[in-house]
Amino acid sequence: MQERLKRSLMGAALAAMVLTSGCAGPPTDPDARAAYEEANDPWEPFNRYIFDVNYAMDQLFFRPIAGMYRTGVPEVVRDAIRNFLRNLRSPLILIHDLLQGELDRAGQTLQRFALNSTLGVAGFIDFADEVMGVTFHDEDFGQTLGVWGFQEGWYIMLPFYGPSNPRDTVGLVVDSFIDPVSIAMQLYGPEYGPLARSVLTALDQRSRAIDALDEVERTSIDYYATIRSLYRQRRDDEIRQGRPTATPFAPTITGEEQSPMFQTPKPAEAPAAPPPSPLFIKKGGVGADQISQRAQ
Repeated sequence: MQERLKRSLMGAALAAMVLTSGCAGPPTDPDARAAYEEANDPWEPFNRYIFDVNYAMDQLFFRPIAGMYRTGVPEVVRDAIRNFLRNLRSPLILIHDLLQGELDRAGQTLQRFALNSTLGVAGFIDFADEVMGVTFHDEDFGQTLGVWGFQEGWYIMLPFYGPSNPRDTVGLVVDSFIDPVSIAMQLYGPEYGPLARSVLTALDQRSRAIDALDEVERTSIDYYATIRSLYRQRRDDEIRQGRPTATPFAPTITGEEQSPMFQTPKPAEAPAAPPPSPLFIKKGGVGADQISQRAQ
């Protein structure tokens, strides 16, 4: 199942590149050319189509299930599940902390994993944060590539997974192969472990992003363009690890995992034509652990 998912993801990205390779060139008007380059989305018609399909699936399946999960499962249980999933991700985060040369953050990740795996009852209690004040941070191979200087490339909308780019798509695939917990599950079982983990992660992230995404959709002139902007800003912030930049970013993304938490709303990019139906963001996901979030 995991291998099929990996091949499907890679195939989707390659198909998007092939199908859109013949897209029209940039506009000649200076103002239109500047907006075109700022959006970094030369495959926009195809991306909007995929976004539309993702949104329809989200409204039909994912959002109702996530809503039932949020309503029917007590918050204390949902928080325990999130803590457990975060703890399972700690070995992968540690790898990327080290690859990025962030020794202090690597020490924090190692400390969190040791404390939460023992005193935190296998990670269901975030003992490291609640008692020791060692907060969670996330890392992935897309972020590591960004730290190493790889550019994001053109904006891509992946089926099911949502907003991405070539750098982050490669990161999703690489993480699926090098995640120590997934490798251990594949070697020692249960076989359904990686899939169950991905489904639980997507469910948790989508349930926590319901209100934020509904608000963004309600206030956006062009939901697709707003999500595109938010995704790119969030990824830039994650790569910089919150460090200041000469370019101001709004809204500030301070969210957890891949689920965006929005502060000051930013006006959407003005569409060249009447905006299409609102589209769905992943969250990030990815997760990727990244089923339609969430952008993801």
